[in-house]
Amino acid sequence: MADYYDLLGVGRDADADTLKRAYRKLARQYHPDINKEAGAEERFKEIGRAYEVLSDSQTRARYDQFGEAGLGGGGGMPDMGDMGGFADLFETFFSGFGGAGAGGGGRSTRRGPQQGDDLRYDLTIDFEQAVFGQEREIKIPHLETCDTCRGNGAKPGSGPTTCSTCGGVGQVRRATRTPFGSFTQVAECPSCDGSGQEIADPCGACGGKGVHQVRKKLRINIPAGVDSGTRLRVANEGNAGQRGGPAGDLYVFLTVKSHPKLRRDGLTVLSEVKVSYLQAILGDSIEVDTVDGVSSLEIPPGTQPNAVLTLENMGIPKLGNPVARGNQRISVNVQLPKRLSDAERGLLEDLAGHHSARGKQHHHHNSGLFARLFGQK
Repeated sequence: MADYYDLLGVGRDADADTLKRAYRKLARQYHPDINKEAGAEERFKEIGRAYEVLSDSQTRARYDQFGEAGLGGGGGMPDMGDMGGFADLFETFFSGFGGAGAGGGGRSTRRGPQQGDDLRYDLTIDFEQAVFGQEREIKIPHLETCDTCRGNGAKPGSGPTTCSTCGGVGQVRRATRTPFGSFTQVAECPSCDGSGQEIADPCGACGGKGVHQVRKKLRINIPAGVDSGTRLRVANEGNAGQRGGPAGDLYVFLTVKSHPKLRRDGLTVLSEVKVSYLQAILGDSIEVDTVDGVSSLEIPPGTQPNAVLTLENMGIPKLGNPVARGNQRISVNVQLPKRLSDAERGLLEDLAGHHSARGKQHHHHNSGLFARLFGQK
């Protein structure tokens, strides 16, 4: 069984409106009266089953958690006549059918105010900006209510009139033949888009649309701890609504640039540092890059290759609670010399002899040499 979200061509976070739009589009495409290709009717049924499950919050939750097995009934495909919510499916299939007479293109009738569309804005920020947050100014093109006509689309001094096609009802009726017999279809009026009103004298500023495109500057607050894929919602900054409806929202999707030396794993910052074999043996205090700038790091004596050292509370702030921070974990890369001077080689050979059974008998003669070697970091 194909994944229901894939069948409808939507993401797993799709809202109810997105699901309905996707379903209506596919239902019209694969309806047996429209599509005579082999397999179209079976695809039509699968799409109907997917929408039936995902449009109900309870069945959708079970499907998200357990898949088809969570729905019961063995996952079999029901006949169209057995489906629940048939009235909604009927309205979905046939609202707007009939070519030029469809007008609304499958939209349900909306005579009153309509909420404006949500908008998406993609914003790329630096690594440090994601860690500590920042206020940014962006410019977005969106629809705003026309000030000249105050959104009604009519020229000042005039106003909308009753639609002559539907008599102000916003709907028209027509007979539609379906696999289930002939039905009288109630559809959105194509002349007034379901509003029940016509504009005889359109507003010159917006062309009778009631809205116009504006490029607007916005200051948005990027909170500390965001990451690539974080979505910020800016209320009421989407497109203006129709007929006095509320505006939609603006969603800012963030992409974070990579850092040349630091990586992120949740709240942890990962980095690497190179030290000499002498620093690893004797220990040292070095400077390393952190999200807070350059910081001191103690290399303990006897540090082994690929050891991981921790700088506490110098990681990523927790989104929504920036006081809580992760740590920075630093992998130690011990560098061995590829070439040695004669003096260095002699000292190391003496040291090697010092660690042998024979050399231990004479180690007191070489103590000054060892000090000179390991005193040079």
